[in-house]
Amino acid sequence: MKNERFVRRIAIKAPAEEVFDWHARPGAFERLTPPWAPVEVVDRTGGIEDGARVVLKMPLGPTHMSVRWVAEHRDFIEGRQFRDVQIEGPFARWEHTHRFEPGGPRACVLEDRIEYALPFGPVGALIGGPFVRAMLERTFTYRHCITAHDIETHAVYAGAPLQVVVSGSTGLVGSALVPFLTTGGHRVSRLVRSRPQHDEDIAWDPTAGSIDAARLEGVDAVVHLAGENIAGGRWSEGTKARIKESRVRGTRLLCESLARLRRRPQVFVCAAAIGYYGNRGATIVDEDSEPGEGFLADVCRAWEAATAPASDAGIRVVHLRLGVVLSAAGGALAKLRTPFQLGVGGRLGSGDQYMSWIGVDDVIGAILHTIRIDTLQGAINAVAPQPATNLDFTKTLGRVLRRPTLFPVPAAAARLVFGEMADEMLLASTRVAPTRLAATSYSFRYPDLEAALRHTLGK
Repeated sequence: MKNERFVRRIAIKAPAEEVFDWHARPGAFERLTPPWAPVEVVDRTGGIEDGARVVLKMPLGPTHMSVRWVAEHRDFIEGRQFRDVQIEGPFARWEHTHRFEPGGPRACVLEDRIEYALPFGPVGALIGGPFVRAMLERTFTYRHCITAHDIETHAVYAGAPLQVVVSGSTGLVGSALVPFLTTGGHRVSRLVRSRPQHDEDIAWDPTAGSIDAARLEGVDAVVHLAGENIAGGRWSEGTKARIKESRVRGTRLLCESLARLRRRPQVFVCAAAIGYYGNRGATIVDEDSEPGEGFLADVCRAWEAATAPASDAGIRVVHLRLGVVLSAAGGALAKLRTPFQLGVGGRLGSGDQYMSWIGVDDVIGAILHTIRIDTLQGAINAVAPQPATNLDFTKTLGRVLRRPTLFPVPAAAARLVFGEMADEMLLASTRVAPTRLAATSYSFRYPDLEAALRHTLGK
């Protein structure tokens, strides 16, 4: 059995104890899991103290097969170190030591040291060694970037820990937002439609009009992300009705419930969409622009209007108009990745239509920004400052994946497959400016498209 060693260090502008605490809080594992390599936590006992265990299910490449990985924490030193040791899993040996070394009053060095051995002896090392080494380089580049940026972001918005309620917590944005908040020291309760599995869960059923409103008393902020998937498939009249109803009914139920509380939240952040502006060609639009025309614009107007009970009750309401959210974990990018990796990607229609995008880490950063900056209310465009045409996006994604982009999809073909959704989502042009985020000094992690794609795709 040949032992290998991998070491990666990063200097972080925060005390070692603060970086250690970030890793010790709930959500750290989820926050550090790369979006291109999803891992399911099957079971967990304890945190990172000695004897705590975590059971994981890890996918094996593009297949539906998975491998079970059981890790135990050992050698815990408060504020300085903890170690993960594989008890069961794909490696012959795996020990991962996390070290936090002070580097001054407001600085430290985070060191990840992994000692491992591959199965099948020299043959396994010869065949799998280069792949594992590349995987570790890719993974820890991502992990250290997330750690440093998250800690820096929470330092910018320092203050008393918040109690935040989140709906849609299992969606693309919600699944990133919850661990981002909890690792920052905030307490999060999830609104869940199924039977609550955890003490912090709050039951609600928008279809039945029911919610455990008493559990909302005294919370600081509510972030509402729930709603039917707009891009789930071709729109029928029934699909369109469900899309609109899911947003309007759930939002109204939540806002009416908040308005009746004795101790109301300070802020209600409601996800909306840049579909509000409709197809505007190359015209730059911002939060003061008039709504557009079409189904999505109608949905967005009704969606935002449903928050009236909260604003009438004196709650600060933010309509976070989201652009195309980029994450390898789901959404548009996850659907595009496979054809582009296979070399059959290309522009949609003429490619001239503008695509206002935003990285998922900037979405969650913008949510915390709107919670903490109490002058922000009403419409807030959550888009990167540099929108791209579909052709530019296509070329950039191809460059990041090192694939040609020679197979355009004609507009007629898109309409044949997707119907009305093609004109409203794929071929429509919306060039949106994040004017209010810029005016309140929000600092984008990824203002550049190529950098955003490389980060989330691990390239």
